[in-house]
Amino acid sequence: MPETIGKNKLPLAFGSGSCVAVTTCQSCLNDKLESILFLGYLPPVNKLLPIGSIPQEQPSYPAQLLYCPKCHLVQLGLIVDPNIIFPPEYPYTSGTTKILRDNFANLYKESSRLLRLGKNDLIVDIGSNDGTLLENFMKNHRVLGVTPEDIGKVAIQKGIPTILDYFTKRVAKEIIETHGKATVITAANVFAHMEDIHTVIDAIRPILKPKGVFISESHYLLPLIKKIQYDTIYHEHMRYYSLTSLKNLLAMHGLEIFHTKEIPSHGGSIRVYSAKKGAFPIRSSVEKQLKKERGTTTNKKAFEGFAQKTVISKLALHSLLLNIKKRKKKIYGISAPSRASTLINYAGLDEGIIEYVLEIKGSYKIGNYVPGTLIPIIDEEKLFKDQPAYALLFSWHIAEELMPKLRKKGYQGDFIIPLPYPKIIRGKEVKR
Repeated sequence: MPETIGKNKLPLAFGSGSCVAVTTCQSCLNDKLESILFLGYLPPVNKLLPIGSIPQEQPSYPAQLLYCPKCHLVQLGLIVDPNIIFPPEYPYTSGTTKILRDNFANLYKESSRLLRLGKNDLIVDIGSNDGTLLENFMKNHRVLGVTPEDIGKVAIQKGIPTILDYFTKRVAKEIIETHGKATVITAANVFAHMEDIHTVIDAIRPILKPKGVFISESHYLLPLIKKIQYDTIYHEHMRYYSLTSLKNLLAMHGLEIFHTKEIPSHGGSIRVYSAKKGAFPIRSSVEKQLKKERGTTTNKKAFEGFAQKTVISKLALHSLLLNIKKRKKKIYGISAPSRASTLINYAGLDEGIIEYVLEIKGSYKIGNYVPGTLIPIIDEEKLFKDQPAYALLFSWHIAEELMPKLRKKGYQGDFIIPLPYPKIIRGKEVKR
């Protein structure tokens, strides 16, 4: 059972695992948290049942966003057992998305220049997945990945040393004893997923050399609020960082942010460079980004507006889909990222509305249902064979990348962009 968060917690048993209600801030332990948004009860996004299996009882968990007015951290109100949300057969692979591959290449280029990395420098990636990030470093530096999922074996096959385990103080000690201290530790798209974040940072700090750097990339609260990205709210993401809340969290452990940058991955993320206090001069990018956040990520009225716009966005999608279904037109979904599960379940979509969700050949998700539904996930070849009138892009944040690819492969219908507010992109508007 996961460790409780804060004090006076009541562990609640659900399904095959456990969850813990959050009543104090995961960062500063403030017990006066404010509710921002409630999306209802959502199924685990990575628990996929095979097509044809008989519907049976499945666990779902409340998805409520809470705000801490003291340290400004936005967080989920429930911590779900990591064995449920990150099963061994975890289907996500970071190498399948071009925008993510390009982002990691950019991370390597930028960090190499800023930190003047040498051949003997050790780069440790926490949550290394299939090794896509470390592939950029491995030719010129020593690398080591840490990931608990079976997908880590793919990285090993690429020649990337990988510890198949959760990142803990025990693993941190093993890294120091076997590989020495690190010049760079990265945590891309996992720093918001780890349960006891203070224990994680306490394990990171000893591995760093005196001028070692911790680089985190997380989905960014600022575009989440501004672009109504409610679909990124699911139980993997326990925290939704602003630069302000990250600065406060890292400072508790003697780490100081000296550079930051907004990046396009996952519809809007933030890259943060931090090190032991005083190790590097603080760049102007930090104050500029903090100033940009003021009035949005620390403002109760902004959160209230976000909640209202979320409801309007959902109703607008219903209205658009209703008009299409009245005309008896077919709608196929495109791609099944975790965010698709939230959108589908929160908006109440089912197989009567979305007949299929299509994934590229080789996807681990093909042959299963979308969590919480009977919508089949199948090979995208069916899109080109059947030519449905509409293709709804669940990876709408990379629509500019997806639409030309699908058009080039032969799809002739129209596209639906569901968020922030739904719209139809006519086929003739997308160049081959």
